[in-house]
Amino acid sequence: MKLLIVRHGEPNYEADCLTEKGKREAAALAKRLEKLHIDDFYVSPLGRARETAEYTLDLLGRKAEMLPWLEEFRGRVIDPKTGKKSIAWDFMPQYWTRCPELWSRENWRDNALVATGNAAEIYDETARGLDALLSRYGYSRRGDIYVTDDNSDSTVCLVCHFGIAMVMLSHLLCIPPYLLLHGFIMPPSSVTSLVTEERIPGQVWFRCTALGDTSHLYAANEPISHHGCFREHYGVDDGLNANP
Repeated sequence: MKLLIVRHGEPNYEADCLTEKGKREAAALAKRLEKLHIDDFYVSPLGRARETAEYTLDLLGRKAEMLPWLEEFRGRVIDPKTGKKSIAWDFMPQYWTRCPELWSRENWRDNALVATGNAAEIYDETARGLDALLSRYGYSRRGDIYVTDDNSDSTVCLVCHFGIAMVMLSHLLCIPPYLLLHGFIMPPSSVTSLVTEERIPGQVWFRCTALGDTSHLYAANEPISHHGCFREHYGVDDGLNANP
């Protein structure tokens, strides 16, 4: 099986749609995906993801199934400085690098800041949604691997968002989510590819062959967008829990 995780094109977050650049990215992406013989498409309910997918779907004359759990990661924590809810993974490196539990696949849920909100709950919801989808193709989670009677040659495409994509990778590859969320980036319209590897009959592991690939943008002479990278502060301390 091949699993393609596509991030939406450059967004206008306020309007939940694509910018003009994002539309060009989505058009270039469609020309790439057209060649990949994709069996099934799934899409987030948010507008920027649906608009991105439409370019490919219109080109192919196809439809996508909307999956509510593919919405951008809804986990939140309580910002200790403001007392307000904040994105559960927008932590400053001065904080998260000093929290050994966030480096642990088993213990990240025990972090004091994570425990103030619903990040663990939404992570588990995402894992259940992904496993339910994979079960449609004959893959069942058993511990840390998947078992199957028939390692499918299907190609499945999920059009969604950076945060939720990293959580899916965390679940599939058994990597702590905060290492992925803070250590890697998926640029807008990028393609992340995974394949199932069956070294023991009936038991498979998902292996990432490309993360955040934007070769279609190079081919279209379209610059890579930096949406999704954290803003640089240059001495301004306004990040979540920068100085615990």
